[in-house]
Amino acid sequence: MKKFLVGFSVGVLVITSAVGGAVADRLVGLEFLNKFLPEANIPSKEGMVEQRVLREESVVVNVAEAVSPSVVTVSVTFSLDPFGMFEFRRPGPSQQVKQDIGSGFIIDNGLVVTNKHVVSDAAAAYKIITKDDQEHDVAKIYRDPTNDIAILKVDGLTNQAVKLGDSDQLKVGQFVIAIGTALGEFRHTVTTGVISGLGRGISAGDPFGGLAEQLDNVIQTDAAINPGNSGGPLLNSAGQVIGVNVAVAQSGQNIGFALPINTVKQVVDSFQNTGSFERPFLGVRYQMISQETALLNDVPAGAYIVEVVSGSPAETAGIKAGDIIVRADGQKLTDADGGLAAVINSKKVGESLKLEIYRDGKTLPISVVLSSQ
Repeated sequence: MKKFLVGFSVGVLVITSAVGGAVADRLVGLEFLNKFLPEANIPSKEGMVEQRVLREESVVVNVAEAVSPSVVTVSVTFSLDPFGMFEFRRPGPSQQVKQDIGSGFIIDNGLVVTNKHVVSDAAAAYKIITKDDQEHDVAKIYRDPTNDIAILKVDGLTNQAVKLGDSDQLKVGQFVIAIGTALGEFRHTVTTGVISGLGRGISAGDPFGGLAEQLDNVIQTDAAINPGNSGGPLLNSAGQVIGVNVAVAQSGQNIGFALPINTVKQVVDSFQNTGSFERPFLGVRYQMISQETALLNDVPAGAYIVEVVSGSPAETAGIKAGDIIVRADGQKLTDADGGLAAVINSKKVGESLKLEIYRDGKTLPISVVLSSQ
């Protein structure tokens, strides 16, 4: 019995040592095992961590080097009159001031995508600055009336265009890279993070101008996005643009948002085909009610109408503030599916949209014809 136990113990030691490779020759001097499982073939834990870090670093470096020539800074020139605060103005020219205000990226020869709120002043003069500090005047701006997107026509701009990815394939936890002019001062700042949420709905706007708009189905990320990053690209590890950086949560830390690139693709396709942004327009401001919130308030889930735009198709059809749109074209409205905006964006101008409205404890059918804004 003792011989069996001894033999069994040795057997276990040998098998374990074989699996452990060179550990065996430290324990029992079996140097011949290194011929089959040499030490160099089994990296240490520290070595594996170092290799992973090096791979991540090389990904960021490669993406930054490849994409940065396609990322631009958007600047605005305005007049500063030091005596403008007084009724009596002294004679003399006003001072011209140039300020970096946002970011953008090249999608085609002479075409740059940025946020609409970056270039919202129709009376201002805008320029774009490339990574090599070359300045180009913005010849024309096409502003999307529905999404926070603008396309800039820039003469003489020949830098390479970015590669566009597929935002429908994104997963929470996916590695991302942001490039932009952080704080309107630090050009081509590179930050990294992960996708921390998908299908978010936010109210984005200018805290100084008091403007706000509802943006649905946006990407949430913890990659550092600061004022000045607006309009810049959010990239995957392959260097493809999967989002347009649009906003940062003022009340939180490491929470930024980006418009899905597939939404931008639709806008660009419409622009290139028609020369304008013709988007279907319903004319409501709403807040999505989740199933949990609906149960707590004894109402159905759906799109709660906060405001109806005067003269809009929604007002013409009889939609009122306080209504809850439960279904659109037979489709139940949920945050996970992009909410009401996803249904509207799938339609064309002039098409009819059949809605199921909850009002005062009753469900009403309403048909509305979408117009262009």
